[in-house]
Amino acid sequence: MKIASWNINSVRFRLDIVAQFLREAAPDVLCLQETKVVDEDFPGEALRALGYDHILLHGQKMHHGVAIVSRVPIVEDDRLDWQANREARHIGVRLPGGIRLENVYVPAGGDVPDRDANPKFGQKLDFVERMTRWSETLACPTILVGDFNIAPLPSDVWSHKALLKVVSHTPVEVAALDAMQAAGGWVDLGRRFHPAPARLHTWWSYRSPDWTKNDRGRRLDHQWATADVAKTATAHTVFEDCRSWLKPSDHVPIMTEFDW
Repeated sequence: MKIASWNINSVRFRLDIVAQFLREAAPDVLCLQETKVVDEDFPGEALRALGYDHILLHGQKMHHGVAIVSRVPIVEDDRLDWQANREARHIGVRLPGGIRLENVYVPAGGDVPDRDANPKFGQKLDFVERMTRWSETLACPTILVGDFNIAPLPSDVWSHKALLKVVSHTPVEVAALDAMQAAGGWVDLGRRFHPAPARLHTWWSYRSPDWTKNDRGRRLDHQWATADVAKTATAHTVFEDCRSWLKPSDHVPIMTEFDW
């Protein structure tokens, strides 16, 4: 079973590279974040034509949005409001065999790492705190994937020193994510297969005309699993080449393979 995750930054605008990834990497399940489309306008027919007949959506006009497209049956449809304002940032399903799959898009948090000066930063920390409380209640094998918008380890960013005061790598965000990981006993699958201090990036800013020139990346996208599921993981891949495809997202897809 191959489960992929990708912040696509507008699924309709980048439908061609979504289809290309599905053809080339052939995941069984693809979790998308930042789809930026209401459910009725999601390009489901194009994905069904590629064999992804099972689609669950949680869309929102112009902003946010998450989706799960699958070649295998998925059941249930949970939408947890960790943002506490009804933004479309989570969708969860149950896979064959009973394993839960949760797809999340954590808020970016604005530019200033201070909840008083920047309410968006406070919303991000509160979002992670609600996820932490949820993690404490896990009662079944679970996989959690998505754009967490936090790069927790020094080797998850191009420069630990330069980014310590930059939202996504500040100590307060890292501490919040660490607490969430501990609360659920989560295994970080990316770092299980690519242990620190190995370089591991999933995002490069659009501001750099050539993202490869200085490689100023960050690992904002993650796949975690409860310990029982993590034991069945056999590989984890970051598809960096997708950052150079036509009309790319600023994120690249990641994928974990499981032996089920």
